[in-house]
Amino acid sequence: MTVGQGFLDRNLPEDELQVLIATSATKLSVDGKRVLIIIPDGTRTMPMPQLFPILQEQIAGRAAACDYLVALGTHPLMTEDQLTRLMGRPVKNGVCDGALVHNHRWDIPGTLVEIGTIPSKEVQAVSGGLLSEAIAVKINRMIFDYDQLLICGPVFPHEVVGFSGGNKYLFPGISGHEMIDHTHWLGALLGSYRLIGTESTPVRDLIDRAAAKIKVPVACMSLVVAKEDIFGFYFGSAREAWKSAAALSARKHIEWVDQPFRRVLAVMPEMYADLWTAAKGMYKAEPAIMDDGEVVIYAPHITEFSYTHKAHIEQIGYHCRDYFLKQWSHFADVPRGVLAHSTHLRGEGAFDPGTGLERDRIRVTLATGISEERCRHMNLGYLDPGAIKPEEWSGREAEGIMVIPRAGETLYRIQQTRRPI
Repeated sequence: MTVGQGFLDRNLPEDELQVLIATSATKLSVDGKRVLIIIPDGTRTMPMPQLFPILQEQIAGRAAACDYLVALGTHPLMTEDQLTRLMGRPVKNGVCDGALVHNHRWDIPGTLVEIGTIPSKEVQAVSGGLLSEAIAVKINRMIFDYDQLLICGPVFPHEVVGFSGGNKYLFPGISGHEMIDHTHWLGALLGSYRLIGTESTPVRDLIDRAAAKIKVPVACMSLVVAKEDIFGFYFGSAREAWKSAAALSARKHIEWVDQPFRRVLAVMPEMYADLWTAAKGMYKAEPAIMDDGEVVIYAPHITEFSYTHKAHIEQIGYHCRDYFLKQWSHFADVPRGVLAHSTHLRGEGAFDPGTGLERDRIRVTLATGISEERCRHMNLGYLDPGAIKPEEWSGREAEGIMVIPRAGETLYRIQQTRRPI
């Protein structure tokens, strides 16, 4: 049974949040247990400075141990300065107020242990035949040092899985590249344009199947957050808590517009350090862009396409899905997670292998610290970020021009595509 509540028009004040977490801790029965809390990294809006002292009081005060593991996926490791900002109090030598705070060391092969396999027949059935290989299910072996896992993170519309959160903090959050490559490539084959903001997706099904192989008990605190205020809190199983939060996120984080935009300026906050993460400015605007329209990703602070996957992404550039599928022999050795990122940023399009011509549905332009030469080489447009004044784009919705001031978490869709709830 899920514990929680959520609102569209007001946030949860401190006293209500205290009660919800205290009730959750009681149901979790943490007394004398070793608890590992799995949290997001700095690329997600997460009010850990508000939550950490409550978790310490309600859980760490009763448990034999209460530590934290940052679900990086394959994002760069967080420094102690970054972890300090994340937690809202000093992290020194991996310790924060007596709790250990770990990065998920996806970069060290010995971190992972295989706990099973999703057989080929299941993969085929879930993916509708788009994928056929069996998937080795690997996860951070640290979880087996604890009696109880507690996922604690926000839920937003997501380009690969429909809505983030829940078991996604396990796979790919603290798993290996196999699950990342399979799930993200399946998302690319199905199309971000169609998946994003959808509760039930084949990708979510694969993730839940992988999570079912974990034998350590797993519980979840799913949050709905906007501008670091908590509007929803749900506790229960990873599936049920996430489902409740996703229902609220669908109402809180999706903006329905009457007419498609011709041009969008997606202003990216500094929590996105490279284009790999800042590409969310494109994903969340794409469904509301008219054909031949444009998304401008405005992020003067960004100077790299990807810190983790730089070599591969600079090898292939940014292209639509069919660019890769119709000349697969050229790209079969590239990690599929990288191919997926490329297609997600570039959006829908078509490729003619006979002429070598690629036709993309919309234009994607960077106004970042990445040079024009590098942007053009990667099949992206370029604007000088110094020449952009966001205030000159504001108030022009009647012209089909939209500024998204804190892009990356709110999804925009057109009313005529809205499905009945």
